Amino acid sequence: MNRQVELFLRTVRGRAYPRVVGSLRERAGIIWEVTLPLITMTAFVFVYRTLSAPEEYIGFVVMGGAMTAFWLNVLWSMAAQLYWDKDQGNLALYILAPGPMMAILLGMALGGMMWTMSRAVAIVAAGTLLFGVQFSTANLALLALIFFLTMAALYGMGMLFASLFLFFGREAWHITNLFQEPVYLLSGFYFPVKALGPWVAAAASLIPLTLGLDAMRQLLFPQNTLFGFLSVPVEIAILVVLAVVMIGAARFSLQRLETLSRRHGRLTDRRG
Repeated sequence: MNRQVELFLRTVRGRAYPRVVGSLRERAGIIWEVTLPLITMTAFVFVYRTLSAPEEYIGFVVMGGAMTAFWLNVLWSMAAQLYWDKDQGNLALYILAPGPMMAILLGMALGGMMWTMSRAVAIVAAGTLLFGVQFSTANLALLALIFFLTMAALYGMGMLFASLFLFFGREAWHITNLFQEPVYLLSGFYFPVKALGPWVAAAASLIPLTLGLDAMRQLLFPQNTLFGFLSVPVEIAILVVLAVVMIGAARFSLQRLETLSRRHGRLTDRRG
């Protein structure tokens, strides 16, 4: 195996390990991580049932509630991570380490995904049992492909934001808070994104979750494909482009970050 590839993989494994172990040790936290989204989901379910909306809307809500776990993981455990590491004095160690920064962030992503996946599965299971949602399993392979592409593009965005937020310094916390709620609306977590209108929905498609969630809903609820924004093949193609662009931009940004850190030696200064 090429030494650079081996170093990359070992860095990913080494950085993922603490998050995997930490998630196993903090089992009680999953109660709150599942209960709070369920409260929001329940509110939307009662609204839709009061309005006599199609029963598929209940499934839309359950899927949206599950996907919030991944967005919050990207926003708080990826985008703001380097800024927090800088504040704790760990960023200098990352810059000096032989492993690439991309591998460090990828390890964080994979390690955190285990906890996030367990939360998402628990939310879907609870929503299914409580509200009787029925999903179609006719296209599981295509569904898995869409999920993989969505996660690749989404975590690529998280890596890009990690370097960008670091440059903003103390404003990273406020930017992270600013991005949290608007994405719930623009990505259509609790309603079909098509309802926003073609232009707003097209602009919201820059967020990978928008098209990923829309495509998965069309596969899981094929009887109501009219609620879909674009056809599934088109959304898959756009997700591929988004994944390539986000990961490429993240790689360039992180390399630029490392270059500036070594050249000026001020990026890791905790006063920034």
